[in-house]
Amino acid sequence: MLVPGEIISYNEMCMEEGVNLQRGMNFELGVNYSIILMSQRKNAPYEDEVLENGKVLIYEGHDIPNTKDVDDPKKYNQPMYNPSGSLTQNGKFFESAQKAKREGITPKKVKVYEKIQPGIWVFNGIFNLVDAYEVKPNSRTVFKFWLELTDEFQVDSGLKNLQHTRLIPSSVKLGVWKRDNGECVLCGEKDNLHYDHDVPFSKGGSSLTLKNIRLLCARHNLSKSDKIE
Repeated sequence: MLVPGEIISYNEMCMEEGVNLQRGMNFELGVNYSIILMSQRKNAPYEDEVLENGKVLIYEGHDIPNTKDVDDPKKYNQPMYNPSGSLTQNGKFFESAQKAKREGITPKKVKVYEKIQPGIWVFNGIFNLVDAYEVKPNSRTVFKFWLELTDEFQVDSGLKNLQHTRLIPSSVKLGVWKRDNGECVLCGEKDNLHYDHDVPFSKGGSSLTLKNIRLLCARHNLSKSDKIE
């Protein structure tokens, strides 16, 4: 089972979820959770943001489909409804977040995966969908979804001590991947990799600098746990 910071291929991500993930927003795709796919790479189509030292993700809603009748999706309001009148993915996430706020109920859980290279993804963890709102950049309506990182993830007992309580910024992930050549810095393993805090966040380590983040294989990540080496 995946833990936050684990690096996987696209095929492994789809196998984990039991479905071929083709869109970025997937409301209630799992039994008790939704899934979103994000990217902050250069030329990414949407403006996702990481705030509050990695505790908060602001995820941008999705545009209308790019069809022969649409010259530029960025000119149009992001849709709440489909032509049939049913809710779009934007609408489903928006209604869910607003209902949780309005009724004071537990927010929906969202699993977040991030693309860091073509075919290479990282599991960012499980978030609470706590808010949704609309903004109007350039005179069009765009949805924004406020998600807060939890300390929840489905793991076996051998992984419970792993601590990933802050989302590592995309620029740091990309820099670390390039610097460490996509392999464990301790043994050169290229599979079962994780982003690891050299000094754990719980002991004062930062998620915001390349100096404190490195690639470790699962074996070395588990053996380290949250101890400072």
